[in-house]
Amino acid sequence: MKRREFIGLLGGAASLPLMARAQPMPVIGFLSARALVSDAHLVDAFRKGLNEIGHVEAQNVAIEFRWAEGRSERVPEFVTDLIRRRVAMIFAGGGDADVKAVKAAIGEIPMVFAIGGDPVEEGLAASFNRPGGNATGVTVITASLWPKRLELLRELAPGATATGLIVNPTHPSAASTVQEVQAAGRANQQKIIVLNVEAERQFEPTFTSLVQQGVGGLLVMNAPLFFSRRQQLVALAAAHHVPTIYDRREFAAVGGLMSYGASTADQYRQCGIYAGRLLQGEKPAVLPVMQPTKFEMVINLRSAKALGISVPLTLQVAADEVIE
Repeated sequence: MKRREFIGLLGGAASLPLMARAQPMPVIGFLSARALVSDAHLVDAFRKGLNEIGHVEAQNVAIEFRWAEGRSERVPEFVTDLIRRRVAMIFAGGGDADVKAVKAAIGEIPMVFAIGGDPVEEGLAASFNRPGGNATGVTVITASLWPKRLELLRELAPGATATGLIVNPTHPSAASTVQEVQAAGRANQQKIIVLNVEAERQFEPTFTSLVQQGVGGLLVMNAPLFFSRRQQLVALAAAHHVPTIYDRREFAAVGGLMSYGASTADQYRQCGIYAGRLLQGEKPAVLPVMQPTKFEMVINLRSAKALGISVPLTLQVAADEVIE
């Protein structure tokens, strides 16, 4: 090839638009039923998982975020929009029912989910070891932890004869949660009073009812409504002087008395790792659904003092974190 022709070819390549010469980055559609204001730390954990497997946002992967902010009716439009943008995969979290809706709508697009229930029972996977479809992820099934939470609550409020349980009856795991807690109550000769809460406007009347019924301690189920409104719940528990144990450290971090359960941040980190593996060509059908590997107990001594509770030293020593 002559020198002039060669230079001409170089000039032609240089004149091409940048997008025509550069490989576009794959895009992850990140869809949550909750809100960024409550889940920013979980986004950081998801990015950390991606980084661990070699994917860095804005360098070799892009993320499109969609937050329903507790409004489930917005999920379908978000899914449609992400499909239109031709995302390489979708991450779905923040509510088991919404995850099911996402899976039903995305066709064959690979998906990673973060849920709190049984993915087999909810139709998200054929089995834990081999999901068999286009979705896999991490579940924090912790039904076996309810007896432990009830035991911890009794150590903090030994005089309580009745314990309350707040559940969102619209959540897929509501019925199983009630069954587990009632069974634990019977085993410990503890009366369990179940209160159904479907919206934030019911929070205040629910706590008024708890006090009227003589509840001496409270358990709160794992549900997006409660997680995204955790500051309101914690404030009401303090105002009504009801010792409460939660399933995630995020509640204790904003003033809740105690939490015991799987680490949500670690769940999202593991989901980030799975998202990276899907981008590298692995198939969700053969990636096992993971379960929690990290559990944590957090005690807020400031809240205990405000409630007039003396936390046994044995509990403080056993805790993974003590907030003073």
